Amino acid sequence: KVMDLKNNINKRLLTMEQSAIRAFNGTAVKEGAKYFLTLGEPDFDTPNEIKEECYVALKKGMTKYGHTLGSIDFRNKICEFEKKLNGIDYTADEVVVTNGATEAITSAIFTIVNEGDEVIVPIPAFTLYESVIKFAGGKFVPLDFTKDDFQLTKEALDSVITEKTKAIIINSPNNPTGCMLNEQSLENLYNAVKGKDIFVICDDVYNQLVYGKKDVGFVKYRDIKDQIIVCQSFSKPYAMPGWRLGYLLASPEFCENASKVHQYMVTAVNTFIQPAGIVALSCDVTPFINSYKERRDYVLDRLNKMNLSVVKPEGAFYVFPSITEFNMTSYDFCYKFLVEKKVALIPGSCFGTEGNVRISYCVDRKVIEKAMDLLEEFVNELRTQK
Repeated sequence: KVMDLKNNINKRLLTMEQSAIRAFNGTAVKEGAKYFLTLGEPDFDTPNEIKEECYVALKKGMTKYGHTLGSIDFRNKICEFEKKLNGIDYTADEVVVTNGATEAITSAIFTIVNEGDEVIVPIPAFTLYESVIKFAGGKFVPLDFTKDDFQLTKEALDSVITEKTKAIIINSPNNPTGCMLNEQSLENLYNAVKGKDIFVICDDVYNQLVYGKKDVGFVKYRDIKDQIIVCQSFSKPYAMPGWRLGYLLASPEFCENASKVHQYMVTAVNTFIQPAGIVALSCDVTPFINSYKERRDYVLDRLNKMNLSVVKPEGAFYVFPSITEFNMTSYDFCYKFLVEKKVALIPGSCFGTEGNVRISYCVDRKVIEKAMDLLEEFVNELRTQK
């Protein structure tokens, strides 16, 4: 007898799809794309001083099991870094070192979500959130903020918060738009959750990649510190995506419980990369930011000349232009562009909304220039076909 696998695995897995972003990127490979503006992977190599510290740790024999929460030296350095970056005080027992922000977010959601709990996510948003919420038995509640220029209004928040709301996830700067929540949005969110049993999960993976003045995000509201969970990554700011290194910040009690999820998923983060993480936190990411800003300005200039409406990104390395004038789904637009011009973008539908496409500009400038030339050709052809 052959086992009927479909009826013998976790039923929630059957409702989950593979990452739509990676799926479309795979389609682009099969279609022979020449220019990829798809993944959010920095084109820079990890700085040498970070790599060298990892070599040193290996030579020292740092290959034993590490502390579940992360080494005390690393956690202390994280606290020092957060104090310098945001002026916020954390202690080592308020830190869990994780396998990237993905694991930090997953651990946070599994720590708080019970069956039927609702988690609000402003969309467009990274697809990870919805999948993990559902896998934990929660209900994903999208809050479409496209009509509010990707900001959170009191009215929008009031329309989705219920007695079952357990958490709200924010990502600022945002993937896929590159937009940041302004002071009014942060205040609206603060007022919406203060005095309620609602957590705010801050996915801060892009918060160092900001093009203007760097303001403190939602973590500034220290009177509700116990409601705030910060998830951070080394992948984006330090060009370390393959290292799978990140951390979670929350109250000691929360970290004690989140560490159980973390422990049973991964035991602990690789011992020998943690000294490299300490070095990374002292690295100056300004050269990376300046390079991304120059590319952003070029892409915005080209999109404006194409008369494609777009909200100016203030951080990260994405731009999210509107394609509504073409009366096509975002998938159809991207697929047609891929087949005809061999350029790969990501459909807005991969982030839960329609009417836009995501362009990732953390790639070589020459690739961006050629892709923009081909996009201009493509949109002009679509306009002549109307």
